[in-house]
Amino acid sequence: MNRTLGLGLILAGLLTVEGLLKPNFSPKDHGAMSQPQEGKGRRAAQELATRSTDFGFKLYRKLASTGRSKNIFFSPLSISTAFSMLCLGAQDATLAEIKHGLNFKNVPEKDLHEGFHYLIQRLNQGTQNLKLSLGNTLFIDQRLQPEKKFITEAKNLYDADTAPTDFRNLENTKKQINDYVSQKTQGKINNLINNIDSGTVMVLINYIFFRATWQHEFDPKATKKEDFLLDGNQPVKVPMMFRGGMYQIGHDDQLSCTVLEMPYQNNITAIFVLPDEGKMKQAEEALRTDTFNRWKKLIMRRVVDVSLPRFSITGTYNLKKMLSHLGINKIFEEHSDLTRIVPHQSLKVGQAVHKAELKMDEKGTEAAAGSGMQTLPMERPLTFKLNRPFLLVITENVMSTVLFIGRIADPAGT
Repeated sequence: MNRTLGLGLILAGLLTVEGLLKPNFSPKDHGAMSQPQEGKGRRAAQELATRSTDFGFKLYRKLASTGRSKNIFFSPLSISTAFSMLCLGAQDATLAEIKHGLNFKNVPEKDLHEGFHYLIQRLNQGTQNLKLSLGNTLFIDQRLQPEKKFITEAKNLYDADTAPTDFRNLENTKKQINDYVSQKTQGKINNLINNIDSGTVMVLINYIFFRATWQHEFDPKATKKEDFLLDGNQPVKVPMMFRGGMYQIGHDDQLSCTVLEMPYQNNITAIFVLPDEGKMKQAEEALRTDTFNRWKKLIMRRVVDVSLPRFSITGTYNLKKMLSHLGINKIFEEHSDLTRIVPHQSLKVGQAVHKAELKMDEKGTEAAAGSGMQTLPMERPLTFKLNRPFLLVITENVMSTVLFIGRIADPAGT
């Protein structure tokens, strides 16, 4: 009986809203697609974006059910992309289980991979006001001989690079992977992995890096220390940013929460959901795609005085544990079928880690200073003050893709 080899799966997500340097990479060239390919790829990508959003909300509800006092922050798109790429190497029950757990059941494999290919191409972009990058890299034991078809398809469909690695020296391998993630996230995510299990022969790194400026930035001079009421009404002092302006806002009477959209530059939006006092559980349990779509219909453009904490939080998750709640188990077990990666050998995912970081502050680019000015109608402003736990969803508007989902229970915590 063959010894089971280990595959590590590491996912890193980063969202920061801050001053930007000049972009050091260019958008990918999308001109190679023919028009029929473009149309088919776009339709498949839109379907996957919807399904990835469903998966993200389902995973959020599982995480939220374990307690109300902790921050939550993760990228459903990062997790979906990495496991979809693993579907290139999975077969039979292992493949079926991944697709079912990720909400991709009944999606033909060709559409699944072509859809993610389109999404990755469209999302990877860089301008002075926005950097958004989604990528994959395979660190493969130099003694291993993976199927050429898997390596080729991973590169062509998921833009995955491969890095020959000596897994006999786990300390050097850990440093190589951590240095790589640090470089790809411009030094924002360091020491992603603390250890690599012995017997590991392949590590898949997926990263999503997003750095943007507000369409209308906050004035740092207006920021001041105020109370934020934690779960249980215990106050903690946080720097509270303030800005008056025109925003899309509405109250959901059915779920007792207020929803506000705050745009970034370049078709990215932050949606803040502030439940009425004592109504967080009700809002979280209803967090589904149909609820999200209903919120978009009930908001309208109004003058709003917005108070938002300045904060930085990190979410680190054991995906093996998280995804088992959604019925994904076989890929982590001895009898998993990943023979389309390495034939005639047992291969399993030994560890799967997802880390996402969020930084939210007042800053925009120096060149954009003063761009936050708006002419406001003469109406009494509404007040939207995020001084108690709230939900946050970051979306890309063109493809209707949810990039990040979170709960800010304690802006002063991690």
